[in-house]
Formats: sequence, C-alpha cells, structure tokens
Amino acid sequence: MNRSFAESTARERLQHVLDADSFQEILGPAARMVSPHLALLGVPSSFDDGVVVGRARMGGQSVLVAAQEGAFMGGGVGEVHGAKLVGLFQRALTEQPAAVLVLAESGGVRLHEANAGLIAVSEVMRALLDVRALGIPVLMLIGGANGCFGGMGLIARCADVVVMSDIGRLSMSGPEVIESSYGVEEFDSRDRALVWRTTGGKHRYLTGDCDVLVDDDIAAFRAAALETLASQRAVTLESMEQEHALLAERLDRFGQCTDSAQVWQGLGIADARAVPELDARGVRALHTHPSELQA
Repeated sequence: MNRSFAESTARERLQHVLDADSFQEILGPAARMVSPHLALLGVPSSFDDGVVVGRARMGGQSVLVAAQEGAFMGGGVGEVHGAKLVGLFQRALTEQPAAVLVLAESGGVRLHEANAGLIAVSEVMRALLDVRALGIPVLMLIGGANGCFGGMGLIARCADVVVMSDIGRLSMSGPEVIESSYGVEEFDSRDRALVWRTTGGKHRYLTGDCDVLVDDDIAAFRAAALETLASQRAVTLESMEQEHALLAERLDRFGQCTDSAQVWQGLGIADARAVPELDARGVRALHTHPSELQA
C-alpha cells in the first residue's frame, strides 16, 4: 500500500525510508533541547525543536539522517533546530557514514529568531560542504506540504542529489514572500498552477535543480535514495566546473523568460504532462538535451 510522503510526519517518513528498527535518535524529545527564544515570545515549543536527527541503516548501509517536522512552525529553522543539523553533519566527519540524508520540509528561517536562524543556515551549509569534501554524499528528499524554501532551499542546492515528488516545492523565496515584497502583479500566491509550475518538483526536475522525480510515496523516495547511493560518484573539480557551466548556460537560455511555461517550451515541451518516463536512475540532464524530449 502506498504511503504518502506529503501526508506523513517526520518520524513516519524516517520509519519507512530507513531499514526497519535501525533508527537511533540523537537528542530526542527526552533531552528537552527546546528553543531558548520561543518561550520569551509566548510561542509554544517542541521538545525536538521540529527536527529529528540520528543514525540508522538504509539498504544495510550506515547513514546519518535528519527529518524536519512541517507541522511545527512550518519546519522553520531556529537556533536549536539549526544546531542539530550542524551537529549531524559534523558527526558525519568522524563516523563517515555511507551518506547523510535530509528529509527536508521547511518554510525557511523562523521570524521569531531570525538572526539566530540565519546564522544557523550558514553554519549548516558550511558543515554540509565539509561532508561533501570528504567524499560523503548528501541526499535531500523533498515532498512535504510546506515545501523547501528560504535558507533550506539554499542548503538543498548544496547537496549532491535532490529527490522530489511533483507535490514537493523548492525555491529560495516562497510565493507569499514574493507577493508581499513586490505585489500580486509580480507573483499571485493564490494561483496554485503558477506556484507549482514555478517551484514544483516537475519544474525543478525539468530545469535540472531536481535529480530524481518520484511519486508521492515513501517507498519511491527510499528506492530513489538507494539507487542514487549505489551509483554516487565522488565530487571532483571537473564535475563542479561542469555544473557551473550548466547553470551559466541555463541562465543564458532562459534568463529572459517571464513564466516557467516558456522554459518548458524552450526545452521542447508543449505540455508538462508529456514528460517522458524516468530512466533507470531517474537522473536526466533534460535542460541540455531538449531533443530527447521530442523523441
């Protein structure tokens, strides 16, 4: 039976993504590591501060994992929340697991503790890149109802691999933030079709920001993570330069587009529903090979 990734809690996602009974939580609710800021503002706290971290096994391999709880403050990053993520990546430097997985669901930094959250995001990015430099792959799984925005959107794009469902969303600024800053004429956050064709998983897959597109099914996320982990290669200077070249080429081709539908047309896609089935790995550089889409 399919189990929706979007409708599951952080702990339910971990339960079904990882090998059965292998998860060992670090700084769980019993540790009472709550935010030092929320109580001062009269805001309820969570004993795990909205993120679950620990070690486990996946496909028999040792991994470190984090899962953000979107039901608590939209998965927003605060001081303790960010510190738990930083600590997880720092632990990876000594334990050297097969991979670090982040099941991301976050609206970005909490406004309640914005400065602490922003500092935490920068520390998470630095710790993540230290892990990648050691040759340990970092996988981001994105399919929650709150998407992956703000600082977590930046963190996600620092990872080796991004796995998304078409329900998931990934962006720097959320639709409501853009609308409040620049007006509804710039971006109508109530236009759900616009929101998903701009930030949704399918669009991110077509433009190369998402490496693997899966159904809204936890088992599909697990299978994609296992497949990606089995074929993951070490990061090299050459591969990084190739990635930068692709980003520069994409900006040159699509920088003047005013709607994501124009990007799809530039890729040779008249209708996003006509996107071909994924190949064995589910990783396709579609933005550089538009002819494949017409075949």
